[in-house]
This record gives sequence, C-alpha cells and structure tokens, in this order.
Amino acid sequence: MPLESSRFRQEGFHDVKDDDARRSPPRPQARSPRKSAAPARQAPVSARAAFPFSAIVGQAEMKLAILIAAVDPTVGGVLVFGDRGTGKSTAVRSLAALLPRIPVVEGCPYNCDPASPQGLCPRCGAQATGKSPKAKLVPVPVVDLPLGATEDRVVGALDLEKALTRGEKAFEPGMLARANRGFLYIDEVNLLEDHLVDLLIDVAASGENLVEREGLSVRHPARFVLVGSGNPEEGELRPQLLDRFGLSVEVSTPKDLADRIAVVRRRDEFERDPAAFAVAWKREEDRIRKRIVSARERLPKTNVPDATLEQAARLCMRLGTDGLRAELTLIRAARALAALDGDADVSTEHLRRVAPASLRHRLRRDPLDEVGSTSRIERALQEQLGP
Repeated sequence: MPLESSRFRQEGFHDVKDDDARRSPPRPQARSPRKSAAPARQAPVSARAAFPFSAIVGQAEMKLAILIAAVDPTVGGVLVFGDRGTGKSTAVRSLAALLPRIPVVEGCPYNCDPASPQGLCPRCGAQATGKSPKAKLVPVPVVDLPLGATEDRVVGALDLEKALTRGEKAFEPGMLARANRGFLYIDEVNLLEDHLVDLLIDVAASGENLVEREGLSVRHPARFVLVGSGNPEEGELRPQLLDRFGLSVEVSTPKDLADRIAVVRRRDEFERDPAAFAVAWKREEDRIRKRIVSARERLPKTNVPDATLEQAARLCMRLGTDGLRAELTLIRAARALAALDGDADVSTEHLRRVAPASLRHRLRRDPLDEVGSTSRIERALQEQLGP
C-alpha cells in the first residue's frame, strides 16, 4: 500500500524518496483510463527506493526493537527518541520493503485477513457466505501520520463525492483503516496535537475505530503497531500515550569514527544510485526477512519457564513499575527475541537484553537518584541477575 507522505528533515539521514520521485521521468499513461487508474496510485511506492534496513550502521537497540515488534505486534509498538539525524525515520520507513507480504481480502479498504473470519470488517463479514473470500498479497502497510493531519483524515469521514453526486451516505476510510494489520508511524510524536493523541489512545486500547458523524455510524478494525520518533529536546510525550508504547529506545549520534565514515559512505552510495545499492544489499535483506518469518512461526511454541517469569516479576518490583503492563511487555519482548534467536525457551539473557527498552519509560522519577532510567535498570539487572 502507498505510504503517506510526511515532512522530511534535511539532514544526513533524511528520507530521499520524495527527491527521487521528482528526479524520475513521468511514467507513460496507459491507453485505457480505467486500467491506469489503480496503477497510478501505486506508482509512488514502486518509484521510490527505500534505504535497506540491513544497511543501517549501528543503532543495534533500535533495529532490534523494530524486529521484535515485527515478530510480535502484541508487544505494543516502538518509541524511538534521540538526536536528530540518527536514522530514526530511515529505519521505520525501511520496514515496508523488508517485511514479507500479507494476504488481504481483495477490495477491502481495511486489509482484512481472509484466514480470520472473526476479525473481518462488516463489509467483508456480510460478503462471506460460507465460502472463502478472494484474497491477494500486498505489502505490509506503513502509514505516515503527519502532525498537521485533520481528524477526518485520520479516522475517516463522509464521502462527499457520493453524497453530492448520488445523495448517498458513504464512509471514506482514513489513515487508521489503511494502517490496519500494519504500522502507523508518527514522526515528532511529542509534538502531536492533543485531540489526535486522545484519539490514538482510544484506538490503540480497543483495536477498533468508531466513527459517528454526519449521520454515519461506522466501526472497523484498526489494529496496528504504533511507531513514534522524536527529539526529547522538543518536549516530552504525554504519559497516557507513552504508556501505549511497548518498547522505548534511545538513540544517539555515533561516537566511533569508523561508524560515522560508514554512515556517510553508505548514504552517499544510496543517493547516487538507489537501485544498485538495493541490489547490493538484497541478500542481507532476504536473510533478515527469512529470520522474521521463521521467528513468527516459532513464536507460539516458544516457552517461558516459571523461573524466567519470576525473574521478570522480581525485576519490575525492584524498579517499582506501576501496574502489570511492564511484566507483560517484558515477557512478550523476551519471547519474540528468543524466537528471533531460534531458542526454544526464554532465558534470563533474553530478559537482560530487552529490559532497558521494555522498562525505561515505565519508571517513576526519583528526585533523590541522579542517574537516568537506563542506568537504574542496568544496576537492578546486575543486582538481581549478576554482571
């Protein structure tokens, strides 16, 4: 599905897909307008090359968190905070080309899964009369939510064209519909307007989008992985929305000279010839894609021993996290990591690797403790699990 455009910052890691589209010659029009209408909307996706996920230098925690969310969407999304120009947007947008295609009901605006009758939208449910709906494979949707988006664009609204020309009350789906079974990405999420934050909190909690306006009452599935990025210097995220992110990742500017040189070299090679760069990294991209598919297959069979579950609960109690969402996220992330590693059981080593991302945004602020949340987690891990 096509990606929604967002404002791209002019920096070393900025996304160049819009620039590529402007430099590319216009595609010839098909003879039949009816046949060319659908491909015309799909053209931007095929014409723009995404920077390969495997070519991103460093930022191991960020890449691992994104892979975990791709393996198990129930982890609850990823929040990436850090310096400008550190590859946050690049990593998220590379998901569209990295993830394997998914089956959807043909013609459904909500990407309904033909293999899951319980999760069908009202339209697909009404058409399913004992026979399997016609399906097709499409890329996993990765939808950009711009900061200035109106509520109608996000949740959907009355289809004015049908209302004016035919006198019909029809629903025009919004971004939440297109993001169903995919990823909803918000750049500068800490600058998002409050009314959109409230809306996302409700949808993220229920997995459904309810629209009631202009005499319409529409309910449709809206289950997506929420991914946000931002710079902490520009403001903090509201606690209610922060709690909806399963993993929180901190990224920083590379300090190693070799890494900085590699970043500049790879980005320059990509901008000079995106197609050739993608071919050079295709084998590594295929390897990661197969790793994700295998991990998804192993995930239901991955076991969490009682001893590991007890360690997770003790760690959360030691850190004083509120509620039980911290334990649930920690266990889900560790299980997804074990599936990625090909392990049958979740070990304390898996807990250790995902604990900072799972817990750093769930700690209470201690005015008497001058160290940051990451240092507090590492200290608690050493005290409980050993160095």
